[in-house]
Amino acid sequence: MTPNPSILQPQAPQAPQVLVSPWQWTRKNLFSSWFNSLLTLVCIWLIYQLVTNIWTWATAIAQWSVVSSNLRLFLVGLYPVNEFWRLWSILAIAGSLSGISWGIWGRFSRTVAIAIGALSIALGILLPVDGISKLLILGITGAIALGFGIGQQCKRFTQSSLVLAIAWLVSFPISLWLVGGNFGLTAVEVNVWNGLVLTLIVAISSITLSFPLGVLLALGRQSTLPLIKIFCVLYIEIVRGLPLIGILFMAQVMLPLFLPAGLEIDRVLRAIAAFVFFSAAYLAENVRGGLQSIPKGQSEAARALGLSTPLTIILIVLPQALKASIPAIVGQFIGLFKDTSLVAIVGLVDLMGVARTVLSQPEFIGRYAEVYLFVAFIYWMFCFSMSQGSQKLEKKLQN
Repeated sequence: MTPNPSILQPQAPQAPQVLVSPWQWTRKNLFSSWFNSLLTLVCIWLIYQLVTNIWTWATAIAQWSVVSSNLRLFLVGLYPVNEFWRLWSILAIAGSLSGISWGIWGRFSRTVAIAIGALSIALGILLPVDGISKLLILGITGAIALGFGIGQQCKRFTQSSLVLAIAWLVSFPISLWLVGGNFGLTAVEVNVWNGLVLTLIVAISSITLSFPLGVLLALGRQSTLPLIKIFCVLYIEIVRGLPLIGILFMAQVMLPLFLPAGLEIDRVLRAIAAFVFFSAAYLAENVRGGLQSIPKGQSEAARALGLSTPLTIILIVLPQALKASIPAIVGQFIGLFKDTSLVAIVGLVDLMGVARTVLSQPEFIGRYAEVYLFVAFIYWMFCFSMSQGSQKLEKKLQN
């Protein structure tokens, strides 16, 4: 037996780690020379002036009553008050599944737990809502904690991740049924789906439906069948060459002209279809990049083992391609979530549409900064959550 050369080679001694005190780090990086010292002082003065001015404006000048007085309008629009229990039920379902996901895919973090608890308490105290709503906010926190405990217990089962993914998929039509009604519930017209509710419905529906379509387009572009490949290439290249706002206008204005008499598709559904067809073309290119990163030897080895072409793609190639494409796919999802603000241009009252409505109120004319900062914070919160979730998923798949 030939000995391993790496075992015979002597290991180089590792240099001992030197602990650097904060004062030493500051002196080395910020005050190493007279120029760096001057630059550091100037930057500290600029940061102090910026923070002081922002704090003064936020606490003494800004009129945050424009947000507190219209908070319900921002979040749920004109949704009927007596049907709010449906929205709370959706939040409870999402909170429970989020807690289970945290329990299965993550680990307990005291910092995260304290942050969630502190945020819930702060929302319950600061939000200008009634006492029942404050108790329900704390109840959502309890649902997350309960879900985390369930996820910790289910972690030892091998199929827990698959069952959780199916649960998330099943929760999507259930949430749509709760929002819209019918089938035993009172129907709620789409015209009153406004504010954050409409933004989330359009974004989640578009993300959920565009992902499988994008994967199919990517596989079709890699296909050896000429007809399928040409169709996918033309679709991807044509859609990527069109602006999203143009596709939205076509869906809202031109599509009804081609429909048969008496057939009318809801405006929200037309907007979702426009986002799905637009986003699928970009997702297809992201997935195609992941497919090209997989060595051909893996497909050849799978065929040598007797796997058919569909099984090779589903079991061998596609999981690795999607894993490699996670950053690009999540970046596309974040961009799609922010692009939903364009529906306000075509007459739908989403979060940005509500902001325009609030700014038209006589007592709040000119309060652009407060309104758009609040809207920007909501968008940032959801986009940051998606980014952090994708990073956790990448670390989970690397183990």
